[in-house]
Amino acid sequence: MQKLCMVRDIGIHGNLFGGTMISWIDEAAASYAAQICHTPNMVTVKIEEVVFQKAVKAGQQIKIYAEVKKVGNTSIALSVEARRYNVYSTEESVVCSTHIVFVRIDESGEAVPIPQIVKDRYTNE
Repeated sequence: MQKLCMVRDIGIHGNLFGGTMISWIDEAAASYAAQICHTPNMVTVKIEEVVFQKAVKAGQQIKIYAEVKKVGNTSIALSVEARRYNVYSTEESVVCSTHIVFVRIDESGEAVPIPQIVKDRYTNE
């Protein structure tokens, strides 16, 4: 996922507000988890420590990447990294990173198994 830091996203210190970045990360990771698990019914269970390494200013582009770390019976764990993208040099530098766990749910909000095909694909890697 890509985002553009807008003036409305800036906190009192002139940088991207941390809560906004966490929201972007959660949105990107949820979308990826839903794609991997073949369902829109994924909920965030846990966001581990978010380590902010660099500031983001208005006008800067952010790219968010996720990687599957583990697939359980009803859950999927992702490693997520947000990078600041320089449009002039195409270089990327890590802004922050975290790990997020999602659970697949049914219409009642109860945890349901992730399809075996997904487990097989990510267990053998």
